[in-house]
Amino acid sequence: MGGLRKLGAPFVTRGPSGVAVRTRLRQLTTTDVEVLRQVGAHLGSLASRDLKARCRDGLGHDAGAWAVRKRELTPVSSARWAGAITKATHDQWALARRGAHAYLQSLEAGVRTLRHRLSLPIGEKGSKHAPGGYRSRREWHAKSRRLHVLEDRLARAHADWVAGRVCVVRGGKRLARMRHHLTEAGLTETAWRERWEAKRWFLQADGESGKRFGNETIRVSPEGEVSIRLPAPLAHLANAAHGRYLLTGRIRFLYRGQEWGDRVAAHRAVAYRIHHDAMRGRWYVTASWQKPVTRTMPLAAALAEGVIGVDMNADHLAAWRLDEHGNPIGNPRRFVYDLTGPAGHRDAQVRHALTRLLHWATTCGVKAIAVEDLDFTAAKTREKHGARRQFRQLISGMPTARLRARLTSMADQAGITVIAVDPAYTSRWGTQHWQKPLTTSTRRTTRHDAASIAIGRRAQGHPIRRRTAPPRTHQSDGRGHRTLQADRQALGREGPRPRIPGPRTRSVPPDTARKRATRTPNTVRDVRSDQGWVQDSLLLTE
Repeated sequence: MGGLRKLGAPFVTRGPSGVAVRTRLRQLTTTDVEVLRQVGAHLGSLASRDLKARCRDGLGHDAGAWAVRKRELTPVSSARWAGAITKATHDQWALARRGAHAYLQSLEAGVRTLRHRLSLPIGEKGSKHAPGGYRSRREWHAKSRRLHVLEDRLARAHADWVAGRVCVVRGGKRLARMRHHLTEAGLTETAWRERWEAKRWFLQADGESGKRFGNETIRVSPEGEVSIRLPAPLAHLANAAHGRYLLTGRIRFLYRGQEWGDRVAAHRAVAYRIHHDAMRGRWYVTASWQKPVTRTMPLAAALAEGVIGVDMNADHLAAWRLDEHGNPIGNPRRFVYDLTGPAGHRDAQVRHALTRLLHWATTCGVKAIAVEDLDFTAAKTREKHGARRQFRQLISGMPTARLRARLTSMADQAGITVIAVDPAYTSRWGTQHWQKPLTTSTRRTTRHDAASIAIGRRAQGHPIRRRTAPPRTHQSDGRGHRTLQADRQALGREGPRPRIPGPRTRSVPPDTARKRATRTPNTVRDVRSDQGWVQDSLLLTE
């Protein structure tokens, strides 16, 4: 046990700080679609120009430069549209900056691993915490060439980081590269162009408390009427007062609709985004607003009714309910999902699995769910796991960040507390202490089910092993080994004492040498019994 790392204490996760709901914008006329396209294209061109200016400023950008950019955009749009564009640009640049930092860290980790393994002799085995040398001279030569490639990338990435340069593609890098592989993607140039332009449109506005219905730029009434404040060059398209365009279709938020309606009626800030799905030919409206973070429940209060331990895997969630003492109750549950296909399908699969999990927790009356605080950022590199390509694909395909965000938000809505625990050794120790004892002729306990018990017990503060070891003094006769009871050459000296059947008065049946299964049962009536009592002359008074 000396090589184990220190485990972190379990903690209650914080609730979400914002809400976002989406609905479809239906019953649009041809004129409505044309106006939305013109407004989106015009504001999208302004957003591209502003993003270029922000990237050119780099680390030298300050509040003064931000004000200059906003003043330049105001005459060709409006003050509120200019504020929304500059704020979106700032957020996009900051996101690209964080991505550059993560890329820099991954390159440094890869270079560090390659240098360590190349410095070892060929064929040297690795330890528990450090990889060994490469298996052959050929592999060593290939990895040395890869080291030079990564060092060159690291030098360029470090220079960009110091200079404040970021790489941003409005519309997405994947869609931009798809332009050169239209045949493989099954798209025509016209279809790709339509998707590309729709991705680069800009139709989003931040909310403002105190204004009518919480947003002066994109306004949605409680009845579902959507109106847009047109930019100055497109003011001639207005069909309502004050340069606004009122869409024909109405919207309705089914999810959290009552909460949205209360905010709109109270004129509280609500941000909106209108976007077009070119593949389906549909228009959507997304409403988002901030909310105060839910006050976290104390850990002891959340665990008062027990806990449900959840182990996340590549294709299912393994869950088991534990009582307040850490004992498993009932049978394990498995919530299966499929993480193949597009991102929307994968996200829906995760949401459906979490919905079933939360419904089961609500039915059981449990107020807490324990999950592992997983982070595979440092474990996805090729240099860390070498030729274990299937394992790297496995951990890369697990949506740990998305599942954590989804679970936190959905559990907060259901009134259930989420407890994060240290993921170290949960699968190994759960399999060691719980898999075999809980496997019966009618129930097959997997290692993932056993890991869910280990996760739940760690959240409760219990040790993962089923029984607590007795004190060191009671593990043998006094302190040390039993050197006074047998000679050092005696076989079985360190083994347990032989079991002496019978009570402590030494009254034993005469057939003690026989097996217990062959004795005559004393619960059967009218059966002759050959048992007899033997009383020792001296009672055991120890």
